[in-house]
Amino acid sequence: MLKKMVLFVLAGILVLAAVESLTAQPPRPGGGFRGGRPGPGFAVRQSAPPVPANEDEKKILSVLEEMDRDQSGGMMNVPQEDGRLLRLLTESIGAKHVVEIGTSNGYSGIWFCLALRTTGGKLTTHDIDEDRASLARENFKRAGVDNMVTLVMGDAHETVTRIKEPIDVLFIDADKEGYTDYLNELLPLVRPGGLILAHNVGRAGQDFHKAITEDPNLETVFQGQGQDVGVTLKKRLGR
Repeated sequence: MLKKMVLFVLAGILVLAAVESLTAQPPRPGGGFRGGRPGPGFAVRQSAPPVPANEDEKKILSVLEEMDRDQSGGMMNVPQEDGRLLRLLTESIGAKHVVEIGTSNGYSGIWFCLALRTTGGKLTTHDIDEDRASLARENFKRAGVDNMVTLVMGDAHETVTRIKEPIDVLFIDADKEGYTDYLNELLPLVRPGGLILAHNVGRAGQDFHKAITEDPNLETVFQGQGQDVGVTLKKRLGR
């Protein structure tokens, strides 16, 4: 009797195993996500390095690499990943006019120019430090993008008031306490469908944060764990 019970239990286990095997989902070819978990062969990785499409782009990327390696100290430049994001957003909306507050040595400006050379656009960048601006001019020239850049010297709180033409992308990366003032001054010039990009927006203060998140005419998302980049869309008027 005991022997028959053991055989019965073993048979039941075998049946359950067979049913589970038949109903299990087959692995997805090449791995991938299933049910929120990585499948076999799936590897999470950081973004691959930028790959130049032609010799001109290769030259610009090499200058950016040299700047990142040799000039980053004390310049408070955006990281490479943020620079790539600036280029991607600018090119994707076909921007013709980018206004940058905070030139530094031209690192972020050259990322913008990577996009503007394909859209036929231009960069207007503002800075108050002549030493950094002089270095930026050299870097723009080395990258071969100086013909599409206008560098405006002086206190940007005053110099931006001279801008009269429409803006496709506004990039703010200067004195954090001044972000709200820059936004208030230039938002009317940003075209519907244009972007306001702000670096280190998490340190820009509550007034700026409220201005870009509570205005019904704006839509804002943040990139990076520390709100490194605020990406704000100036909405088009709907029906």
